[in-house]
Amino acid sequence: MRKNLVAEFLGTYILVFAGTGAMAIGALTGEPGHVGIAITFGFVIVALIYSFAHISGAHFNPAVTIAFWVMGEFDKARVVPYAIAQVLGAILASYSLYFLLLEDITSMEQVAYLGATLPHGSEMQSFGFELILTFILMLVISASAVHGKAIKDFAGIAIGFTVGLEAMFAGPITGASMNPARSIGPALASGNFDHLWLYIVATILGAVLASLVFVKLIKCKHPSECEA
Repeated sequence: MRKNLVAEFLGTYILVFAGTGAMAIGALTGEPGHVGIAITFGFVIVALIYSFAHISGAHFNPAVTIAFWVMGEFDKARVVPYAIAQVLGAILASYSLYFLLLEDITSMEQVAYLGATLPHGSEMQSFGFELILTFILMLVISASAVHGKAIKDFAGIAIGFTVGLEAMFAGPITGASMNPARSIGPALASGNFDHLWLYIVATILGAVLASLVFVKLIKCKHPSECEA
């Protein structure tokens, strides 16, 4: 399992370094802007899935790992090690950004708290958004990468485009986390833990609900259902 955990650690590190790095640098310099940030998140997910899916499954997200276990597609014994590797990767990425940008700032606010996910409105509004966003993401992951009829070679594109799309329209309201590790890393490195709970609870709940819907309503119950 060592190679799996290394892949999850590195993949989550790259995801957070690139995605929240775009947010932090955007806050500091004005570029690449909101659209550029959303595209960065989408593109890096596509690259990482095609790089690591054959090694670890390319979860990079504790909510996804938990959801795969709930739907019976992942070994229970690997859930906690995967989640730890993912969170550690996110934390190291955020501290990497902190030390690289330290010379340019006098406060964490100048770099958007290193890309922390913070609600634009109320906590309940962001909770609802994060739950639904993660539900959609997990449903796309399940239907494109797990379903018996899925063309799995295109799963990376479908998943990456979904992340980019959701970041594009929901990012200004909620930060479009969809990933507890992606929120924990910047929160810890910047020292801003405001509202962190909702980005952990809502994303896990959204992913688990999607896994249950997939298993009950979409997944092939018999091999004949998956025949072309």
